[in-house]
Order: sequence, then C-alpha cells, then structure tokens
Amino acid sequence: MSDPSYLDSARNAALAFGDSLLGLAKPRLRLGVTGLSRSGKTVFTTALIQNLIEGAKLPVLKASAQGRIARVRLAPQPDADVPRFPYEAHRAAMTGEERRWPDSTRRISELRVEIDYERAAGWFKGPATLTLDIVDYPGEWLLDLALMGQDYKAWSAQAVADARKPHRRASARAWLDDLPSHDPEGLPDELRAEAASELFKVYLAKLRADPEAVAVTPPGRFLMPGDLEGSPALTFAPLDLGHDRAPRPGTLAGLMEERFEAYKRVVVAPFFRDHFARLDRQIVLVDVLAALDAGAPALADLETALGQALAAFSVGRNSWLSSLFAPRIEKVLFAATKADHVHHSSHDRLAAVMRQLVSRAAARAQGAGAQVEAMALAAVRATQEVRIRQGREDLPAIVGVPEAGEEIDGQVFDGVAEAAIFPGELPERAEAIFDPKVHWQVRAPRFRPPLVEPDAGGRLKPPPQIRLDRALEFLIGDRLA
Repeated sequence: MSDPSYLDSARNAALAFGDSLLGLAKPRLRLGVTGLSRSGKTVFTTALIQNLIEGAKLPVLKASAQGRIARVRLAPQPDADVPRFPYEAHRAAMTGEERRWPDSTRRISELRVEIDYERAAGWFKGPATLTLDIVDYPGEWLLDLALMGQDYKAWSAQAVADARKPHRRASARAWLDDLPSHDPEGLPDELRAEAASELFKVYLAKLRADPEAVAVTPPGRFLMPGDLEGSPALTFAPLDLGHDRAPRPGTLAGLMEERFEAYKRVVVAPFFRDHFARLDRQIVLVDVLAALDAGAPALADLETALGQALAAFSVGRNSWLSSLFAPRIEKVLFAATKADHVHHSSHDRLAAVMRQLVSRAAARAQGAGAQVEAMALAAVRATQEVRIRQGREDLPAIVGVPEAGEEIDGQVFDGVAEAAIFPGELPERAEAIFDPKVHWQVRAPRFRPPLVEPDAGGRLKPPPQIRLDRALEFLIGDRLA
C-alpha cells in the first residue's frame, strides 16, 4: 500500500508545479486572509479589494504612490469548486443606507483581482499584470492544522486541561460534569459517542459566543459542519484518559481515536492540500483589544493559538526552483485590528503587544527564512479623534456612532447618536500584558461603519483606513516593483 503522506506530497508538488508554470507566463500571487474570532476578516478583505479597485490613495504602497498602477479589475473566479467572495454584497452593506458590517463568512471563498502596473526599473521595465488571488477562510481552519501533528491522546489531554482553566470552567461545566460518566475502556457505544460530542460542541460554541473570547479550541469544523454534519468524522470528543492510558481497539476511547484520525484525514488534510499549501503570502487578523480587556489568561490563550497558527505555516523564502516543487509561505503578517478604537498615540503600543504575542513563534519562522511582521491597522476607520476633559485631565479620545443597542456607561445607543469615549491605557511595556496582577481595561464598543459622502460626480470613495496601505506594501509591494 502506498504511503498517504508520500502521495499527498507528490500531489502538492504537482499543484505547485502547475501554479508555477502559469506564474511564469503571467505573474500570480495567492494571498491567504484569515482571522481569529471577531477580528474583522470579512471587512479587511472587502476594504482591500475596494481600495485597489477604486483607486484610493495608498501612500505607503509604493506602486500606488508612484502612479504606476494603471488599472485594477475583478477577474473571473479561478477555481470552479470554491465559492466566490461576495465582495459586492459586503461593500453594499457597509456603504448603503443601513451602514452595517457584513456578515461573517463561515466557509472558504476567493476572488481574483488583476492589477495592471508599470514595472519600476530593470531589464523588464514596462507594462505588466499581476494576478492576485485572495483566499479568505475561517481562522478556526488555520488552528485545525495544528491537529496534524497531534495524536488523540495528546489532544484529549490538552483539551481537558484547557477546559479546567478558571476562565473557561464556566463554559465547560456541563461537559466536564459529564466527562466521568464515559469510561474510556467501555464498549464503543454510538449513543455515548454522540452525547459526549454534543456536549463538547456546546462548550466550544459558548467559547465562541463569549464577547471576550479570542481563540477557539479545535476542531473548528465542529462549529461550521456544512455537509459533514452528523458524520462520524464530526462525532467524537476528548476523554479523560489519564497519564498512562492509551486508547485500545474495541473501546470507547478507540472509537474516539478512529474518528479523530478520520477528522484529520477527511477535513484537515484536504484543506491543507487543496488550499493552504498553495498560498504565497498570509495575513492573520487578531482582535488584540478584546484579549487585553479579557485579561492575562485570555492573552495566554491567544499567544498559544498564534504560536500554533505560525507553526502551521511551511514558511521560508521561495527560490525559483524550490517554488516549483515545495512552495512555502514566504511572508506572514499578524495584524492587530480595530486600531481606530484607540487614539493614534496608542497605535505603537498596540503593535508592540501584537509583536509580543508572536515573538517566540516568529523567531522560529524567521530562522527558517520567512519574513514575519506585526502591525496595528483598521481596514475601515469608523471613528475620529478628539480630546475630552475628565476632571483636570485632558484625555485622548475617539468619537463614533455606536451600533444600536450598544451600551456605554449605562447609556444604550440608538445607532444614530455619536459617543466620545476614552478607550483606556495600553501597556507601556508590551511584556507587562502577562502580569496576572494587572488588568488592562480597554473599552472597545462596536461602532457603525463611517458615513462616506459621495464626490462631485456622485461616486462613493473608499472609507478611511489606518495602515491598510502599509499591509499591502508588505504583502504584495515587491510583486509590483
């Protein structure tokens, strides 16, 4: 029998070879966009496309600042088996009369953009076209890749230990209370497996629904099953196996182990093979402000999740030859979103916190030759900056229109009235975020998208942004040189 891992590697190489041959004739770049819970992934992807297509001023993107981008247009969908990213619907949601944030996507989607530009210099100076394939996928799928390096026993131990942490115990109570009733050495009862799996899924759903949650425990597809709902590959749960107990065939633990391996084979491996392994660049969006507000335990969870995410990348620089057979994601950007929820005087501190959260994992990636960057940005700026008086203090604040039902200092807003708030202090030293004695209270209410007035010709300009152009320069600027 052939080795499945060998066959997967051969298939990955074949896909990479095909992509590279196409790229020789017409330069192409595949950009992965993902984000952890409530990080604004859909908004980022929509704003990125809108700013490029509508010719927004992007001073840090050199090709734009130098006037070398002639035209940007949408192109037909590249992959027939992948849904199209609904750019037009999302743009209309943010700029229409309702001015609402678009619904989060719960599946992979992609969109192709073609950028006509002038090469800056060199032997190939002159007109060229870069085909940019933007692949948008849920952050839970990225975290799932960490399962490929785990067995069922290790995953169970980690999942049970995480659920028993003080800040997770309330969400996990029903599942933890039920856990002792499932004997790992018992018979492989289907109804018991279903009952344990359902309680575990309820726990994961509560974690995701928590407004302060910033990371979710795999398996991510448990919360977005699609056509796999009810299948054995999605019907398993961790068991309390003990330190020395390994699953044995013919037992409940053995059944759970079989299904854990099936999940990796049926769900995780195809995503890696067909999509993730073909990416050239990647941005991971993170709601760092929510983690700061949730406290040191949530920040520790976030650091672990980001470390797992970065470990999932087969990172390193592509040479011309190596890119034909063993593609690697050569640039990874970790972005702290919602920079518009703090005053610009705190942006450097927000970026420093983001760097701190990925510092250890990034050091390993950079050692392998990858470029890893961290920054703070807002793909759509929903606020403006003001100064407010509080007693004798003059405080840097932000002002915007809170969403209907949002409560600030006891006042419930109607979605029309503005509010000016002091968002709080971010740590001066980023390493202080893990100090359990300090709780960094950050007020980050949900603001409506900004009202953008049409120009003299009745055309709507892209909404304001913070450092979206810097992110674009890092991710694709070298391909437009």
